[in-house]
Amino acid sequence: MSIDARYPAISDLRARAERRIPKFVWEYLDSATGNEATKARNRAALDAIGFTPSILHGEITPNLTTTLMGETYPAPFGVAPVGMSGLVWPDAERTLARAATRAGLPYCLSTVATQTPETVGPLTDGRGWFQLYPPRDPEIRLDMLRRAHESGFSTLVLTVDVPVASRRERQLRSGLTQPPRLTPRLLAQVALRPAWAFETWSHGMPHMRTLDAYSSDTSARDSTAHVGYLLRTSPDWDYLTWLREHWQGKLVVKGVLNPADAPRLQEAGVDAIWVSNHAGRQFDAAPASITALPQIRAATRLPLIFDSGVESGLDILRAIALGADFVMMGRPWHYALAALGRDGPAHLIDILTRDMIANMGQLGITRPTWLRRQIG
Repeated sequence: MSIDARYPAISDLRARAERRIPKFVWEYLDSATGNEATKARNRAALDAIGFTPSILHGEITPNLTTTLMGETYPAPFGVAPVGMSGLVWPDAERTLARAATRAGLPYCLSTVATQTPETVGPLTDGRGWFQLYPPRDPEIRLDMLRRAHESGFSTLVLTVDVPVASRRERQLRSGLTQPPRLTPRLLAQVALRPAWAFETWSHGMPHMRTLDAYSSDTSARDSTAHVGYLLRTSPDWDYLTWLREHWQGKLVVKGVLNPADAPRLQEAGVDAIWVSNHAGRQFDAAPASITALPQIRAATRLPLIFDSGVESGLDILRAIALGADFVMMGRPWHYALAALGRDGPAHLIDILTRDMIANMGQLGITRPTWLRRQIG
């Protein structure tokens, strides 16, 4: 049976991923905060968006090519930053960076990844994005910018929706700490997942390697209040101004939900706005990202990047219809990697691309942005 027949949808990859990684890792990947109402709200709001099919439009040849911030991509989606990505599947960051670059798609590395800018940046052919959790110390800040630039990252993504650590109760109940400590309880879970255990043993226990240069504190904390919080601050508008002055590449602000912020971000000189509620992982009373998107689109001329709750090619089309120029995903790439190892990312790209093309055929459109004319 072919890989497509066995795993034709992201839901199939998700189910297999859950069977292949330890429970505490699954809870880290799949959980949100509070009662997970925002996570559910993301899904419900996306499902509520419908389109009117088109008939008698003849044969069409869909074109997914997309230009964002001066770069052209073969499809309008990429890999969002996920902290401790290598916990989900060993060497996840470099595996995903290679796969995305090979496909011509953007890969974004998290500040709190298990690999460093120096080990990932060279794999992105100068088109990688580096996500910044804002350091408090100006010297650390400058050094992180230097490392990202010298490693070949062309775009800096400032995340602004994590002013404090969230709770993520499922994650806390799992017993995961940062850095990970394998207690007898967690070891028992690892023993049930031999593929993950072998790969982790081969690569070593994951930790936030980018931060090694700035902190020698290795004491265990709960996984939502890790060592990164000792170094970061909650940024303000002056911080953004400083960053714009010191970073010469493209600058994106991630975590925007209020349309009133969009004009000021445009005035501050950012190159794109990333509409996101952190996939429900930070604040359980946030609106669905897709609900906020149209108002932000109306408030700015800047390119809009979108995430939160995307689980299909159809969801990508929904986001584009409501104003997104590009869509980034975190969890689906990690479902694919945990489910199928190195074969997972390419298969996910195939799933998303085929789904977009199939739905565009039903709608009689050759470009995703044409949907903005017929949302209904």
